[in-house]
Amino acid sequence: MKIVLETILAKLIPEHISYICIPHQGKQDLCKSIPKKIKAFNFKPDTKFIIVHDQDSHDCKKLKSELLGICQNAGNKNILIRVICHELESWFLGDLVAVEKAYRLKPESLSQQQNRSKFRNPDQLNSAKEELRKLVPEYYPGTHSKAIAPYLSLTENKSPSFQVFLDGINKILN
Repeated sequence: MKIVLETILAKLIPEHISYICIPHQGKQDLCKSIPKKIKAFNFKPDTKFIIVHDQDSHDCKKLKSELLGICQNAGNKNILIRVICHELESWFLGDLVAVEKAYRLKPESLSQQQNRSKFRNPDQLNSAKEELRKLVPEYYPGTHSKAIAPYLSLTENKSPSFQVFLDGINKILN
């Protein structure tokens, strides 16, 4: 996820604004880390925190509420929390042109499927990772995310959680 976020943020955030992406090993690691990070970075009043988490099998609203509560207890109420529904691969399935380009597939071999009902809103898929593997059997998370990320369109992606993430970043920037 870190690689994907860094690639997207580099397209969105002006060069004069610095940022860092800090990866975590799952929800427990993230939850333990949040108070420490907030205290460490709170010395700058213009510092913004953005937390991005896969929904996986969690209840989206409950997960967001839990993360927000941890942030507020640590002393920061001005945090943007975004939950990817259901997993990062949903963002890739929302932009099949990017997948085609990453794998150097024949143009329109995958993208023609973008208007199929399951790819019009890939956030509704319970296992986007498995759907992506059906389309591209050699897909391997982590390694191949790096190949797809540079091609993700910031305007054409069909994943609602991708668009909500971009909207949140743009609100912070404006």
